[in-house]
Amino acid sequence: MRGAGAPKNKESEKTNERTRPAQTARMMRPTEPTVAAIVREQTGVAWSRARELCTEGRVTVNGERCLDSALRVPPGAVVVVDERAPKLRTGSLPESAIAFLDRDVVVVDKPAGMLSVAYEPGDKDTLVDCTRKFLRRMSGRAELGVVHRLDKDTSGLIVFARTADAKRILAMQFRAHDIERVYHAIAHGAVAAKRVETHLVTDRGDGIRGSYGHFRRPRGGIPPEAKRSVTHVRPIAPLAGATLVECRLETGRQHQIRIHLSELGHPLVGERVYIRDYAGRKIESARPMLHARVLGFVHPRTGQSMSFEREAPDDFRAMIESLRPTRR
Repeated sequence: MRGAGAPKNKESEKTNERTRPAQTARMMRPTEPTVAAIVREQTGVAWSRARELCTEGRVTVNGERCLDSALRVPPGAVVVVDERAPKLRTGSLPESAIAFLDRDVVVVDKPAGMLSVAYEPGDKDTLVDCTRKFLRRMSGRAELGVVHRLDKDTSGLIVFARTADAKRILAMQFRAHDIERVYHAIAHGAVAAKRVETHLVTDRGDGIRGSYGHFRRPRGGIPPEAKRSVTHVRPIAPLAGATLVECRLETGRQHQIRIHLSELGHPLVGERVYIRDYAGRKIESARPMLHARVLGFVHPRTGQSMSFEREAPDDFRAMIESLRPTRR
């Protein structure tokens, strides 16, 4: 147990308030290890496997199943790893995950770690699958049209169409960049407000996506396959070694926020792809800290403007709390 220190004299403290110089807040780095770090220390497995053991439900902290491998473990807590424990079953969607439902559209709060759609044969328990199962239980009609996606490890709001007309109209809104999309992210370093406009390509020169001309000096004009991409970045709160930021999308390209923040020198906490060029201290996390918080669109049948907002999940909020600046 960490000692609390000697008690302070309140009268003395009040008397000295006027005479002592003002103290500035100091950014304190978290010292408690993450669950993944303890799992790795106990088992000797790789970081990726340590995180998987958590998400599979095979790790407990003080007797409670812990799915968040980035959770900070306080002194005295008991962490138990059982690699033979039954794997946590997935594939169900709680009713609370449905933000809106009518005969035309369904808006769902996607959990992190779940694919939006199947990318390869054999991909199961995707968000599409789980939403169809939910709709089948509710009404028996389970048709769904996909109009956009979120990365597997990104949490937050996504809309599906339930009719052909709804899919066509929503797809037009996405193509015209008329959809309201606001994300919250935790990025390394001190992030400043900035409007980022680049042209994204599938290979920036070293095999990964990026902005044309960022990784290598451009030769000639912008290639025709490059896609104009605009992100509005606004800091919300400073953290220890990181910043909580809002990212408002003007366009919605694949990995756009992750790439733009990385190219600003502030990759996401938990980033594993767009972090090659980052030389600062990396903050460990089970997933990239990105949450699709706000989603707005015009209803495809009624023409009504609609906007939905969902708080970030527990692991995101826990990461913020673990990185809160503390005062001495």
